[in-house]
Amino acid sequence: MSDATRDIVGWREWVGLPMLGIRAIKAKIDTGARTSVLHAFRIRPYFEAGAPHVEIHLHPRQRDSSRVVVGHARLVDRRYVTDSGGHRDRRYVIETTLELGLARWPIELTLTDRDTLLFRMLLGRTALHNRLIVDPAHSFRLGGKQRLPRLRKTSAE
Repeated sequence: MSDATRDIVGWREWVGLPMLGIRAIKAKIDTGARTSVLHAFRIRPYFEAGAPHVEIHLHPRQRDSSRVVVGHARLVDRRYVTDSGGHRDRRYVIETTLELGLARWPIELTLTDRDTLLFRMLLGRTALHNRLIVDPAHSFRLGGKQRLPRLRKTSAE
Protein backbone atom coordinates (compact mmCIF):
# COMPACT_ATOMS: atom_id res chain seq x y z
CA MET A 1 0.00 0.00 0.00
CA SER A 2 1.43 3.37 -0.95
CA ASP A 3 1.71 6.28 1.48
CA ALA A 4 -0.93 8.15 -0.53
CA THR A 5 -3.58 5.55 0.31
CA ARG A 6 -2.84 5.27 4.04
CA ASP A 7 -4.77 7.17 6.68
CA ILE A 8 -2.82 9.66 8.79
CA VAL A 9 -3.40 9.31 12.52
CA GLY A 10 -2.30 11.40 15.46
CA TRP A 11 -0.22 10.17 18.38
CA ARG A 12 -3.46 9.33 20.18
CA GLU A 13 -6.82 8.31 18.71
CA TRP A 14 -10.25 7.07 19.75
CA VAL A 15 -10.62 3.43 18.70
CA GLY A 16 -13.36 0.84 19.06
CA LEU A 17 -13.12 -2.82 19.99
CA PRO A 18 -16.64 -3.99 19.08
CA MET A 19 -16.04 -7.69 19.75
CA LEU A 20 -15.18 -6.77 23.35
CA GLY A 21 -18.13 -4.41 23.76
CA ILE A 22 -15.97 -1.27 23.75
CA ARG A 23 -17.46 1.54 21.67
CA ALA A 24 -14.57 3.95 22.30
CA ILE A 25 -11.27 3.80 24.14
CA LYS A 26 -8.43 6.30 23.91
CA ALA A 27 -5.34 4.61 22.50
CA LYS A 28 -1.78 5.88 22.29
CA ILE A 29 -0.31 5.15 18.88
CA ASP A 30 3.05 3.76 19.90
CA THR A 31 5.50 3.03 17.09
CA GLY A 32 8.10 2.10 19.70
CA ALA A 33 6.01 -0.87 20.83
CA ARG A 34 5.88 -3.89 18.56
CA THR A 35 2.81 -5.37 20.22
CA SER A 36 -0.51 -3.72 21.01
CA VAL A 37 -1.71 -3.95 24.59
CA LEU A 38 -5.06 -3.54 26.35
CA HIS A 39 -5.70 -2.88 30.01
CA ALA A 40 -7.32 -5.80 31.85
CA PHE A 41 -7.38 -6.00 35.64
CA ARG A 42 -9.06 -9.39 35.84
CA ILE A 43 -8.40 -12.17 33.33
CA ARG A 44 -10.14 -15.53 33.60
CA PRO A 45 -9.20 -18.26 31.12
CA TYR A 46 -11.86 -20.85 30.22
CA PHE A 47 -12.75 -23.31 27.44
CA GLU A 48 -15.70 -22.96 25.11
CA ALA A 49 -16.44 -25.58 22.45
CA GLY A 50 -12.99 -27.04 23.13
CA ALA A 51 -11.16 -23.77 22.37
CA PRO A 52 -9.37 -21.56 24.92
CA HIS A 53 -11.00 -18.20 25.68
CA VAL A 54 -10.59 -15.45 28.25
CA GLU A 55 -13.02 -13.29 30.13
CA ILE A 56 -11.54 -9.87 30.82
CA HIS A 57 -12.59 -7.00 33.06
CA LEU A 58 -11.33 -3.54 32.23
CA HIS A 59 -11.82 0.14 32.92
CA PRO A 60 -12.07 1.73 29.45
CA ARG A 61 -11.67 5.36 30.54
CA GLN A 62 -8.56 7.02 31.89
CA ARG A 63 -8.68 7.98 35.57
CA ASP A 64 -12.09 6.30 35.97
CA SER A 65 -12.33 2.94 37.69
CA SER A 66 -16.08 3.21 38.33
CA ARG A 67 -17.07 1.82 34.90
CA VAL A 68 -16.21 -1.81 34.21
CA VAL A 69 -16.57 -3.54 30.86
CA VAL A 70 -16.52 -7.34 30.74
CA GLY A 71 -15.48 -8.86 27.43
CA HIS A 72 -14.82 -12.33 26.05
CA ALA A 73 -12.31 -13.33 23.39
CA ARG A 74 -10.63 -16.36 21.93
CA LEU A 75 -7.18 -16.86 23.39
CA VAL A 76 -4.55 -17.19 20.66
CA ASP A 77 -1.33 -17.41 22.68
CA ARG A 78 0.62 -16.62 25.82
CA ARG A 79 3.84 -14.72 25.17
CA TYR A 80 6.66 -13.10 27.03
CA VAL A 81 6.63 -9.33 26.53
CA THR A 82 9.26 -6.84 27.64
CA ASP A 83 7.81 -3.46 28.60
CA SER A 84 9.50 -0.08 28.14
CA GLY A 85 11.03 -0.36 31.62
CA GLY A 86 12.74 -3.64 30.72
CA HIS A 87 10.39 -5.82 32.81
CA ARG A 88 9.46 -9.11 31.21
CA ASP A 89 6.19 -10.88 31.89
CA ARG A 90 4.04 -13.54 30.29
CA ARG A 91 0.79 -12.19 28.87
CA TYR A 92 -2.37 -13.59 27.37
CA VAL A 93 -2.81 -12.72 23.68
CA ILE A 94 -6.19 -12.33 22.01
CA GLU A 95 -7.27 -11.44 18.49
CA THR A 96 -10.09 -8.95 18.05
CA THR A 97 -11.38 -6.38 15.59
CA LEU A 98 -10.10 -2.80 15.76
CA GLU A 99 -12.19 0.12 14.50
CA LEU A 100 -10.29 3.30 13.68
CA GLY A 101 -11.96 6.00 11.63
CA LEU A 102 -13.92 4.17 8.94
CA ALA A 103 -11.55 1.18 8.83
CA ARG A 104 -11.82 -2.18 10.60
CA TRP A 105 -9.21 -4.92 10.76
CA PRO A 106 -8.12 -7.78 13.03
CA ILE A 107 -5.32 -7.15 15.52
CA GLU A 108 -3.62 -9.05 18.29
CA LEU A 109 -3.66 -7.56 21.79
CA THR A 110 -1.71 -8.60 24.83
CA LEU A 111 -3.51 -8.16 28.14
CA THR A 112 -2.04 -6.62 31.29
CA ASP A 113 -3.06 -4.37 34.16
CA ARG A 114 -2.48 -0.74 33.08
CA ASP A 115 -4.52 0.89 35.88
CA THR A 116 -1.61 3.07 36.98
CA LEU A 117 -0.74 4.14 33.43
CA LEU A 118 -2.31 7.01 31.52
CA PHE A 119 -3.46 5.07 28.45
CA ARG A 120 -5.64 1.97 28.75
CA MET A 121 -4.47 0.85 25.33
CA LEU A 122 -1.35 1.11 23.17
CA LEU A 123 -1.57 0.46 19.46
CA GLY A 124 1.78 -0.99 18.43
CA ARG A 125 3.53 -1.00 15.08
CA THR A 126 2.44 -4.54 14.10
CA ALA A 127 -1.19 -3.35 14.07
CA LEU A 128 -0.21 -0.22 12.13
CA HIS A 129 1.95 -1.93 9.50
CA ASN A 130 1.06 -0.89 5.93
CA ARG A 131 -2.17 0.77 7.13
CA LEU A 132 -1.42 4.06 8.86
CA ILE A 133 1.04 6.93 8.97
CA VAL A 134 1.53 8.57 12.37
CA ASP A 135 1.68 12.36 12.65
CA PRO A 136 3.18 12.93 16.13
CA ALA A 137 2.28 16.65 16.06
CA HIS A 138 -1.47 15.95 16.18
CA SER A 139 -4.10 14.04 18.16
CA PHE A 140 -7.43 12.54 17.18
CA ARG A 141 -7.04 13.04 13.42
CA LEU A 142 -9.58 10.29 12.67
CA GLY A 143 -11.76 10.34 15.75
CA GLY A 144 -12.13 14.06 16.35
CA LYS A 145 -11.52 15.76 19.66
CA GLN A 146 -15.09 15.19 20.76
CA ARG A 147 -15.56 14.14 24.32
CA LEU A 148 -17.50 11.01 25.00
CA PRO A 149 -20.81 11.58 26.75
CA ARG A 150 -20.75 11.12 30.50
CA LEU A 151 -22.38 7.88 31.53
CA ARG A 152 -25.33 8.28 33.83
CA LYS A 153 -25.51 5.95 36.76
CA THR A 154 -28.82 4.18 37.12
CA SER A 155 -30.52 3.74 40.46
CA ALA A 156 -29.57 0.06 40.33
CA GLU A 157 -25.85 0.88 40.34
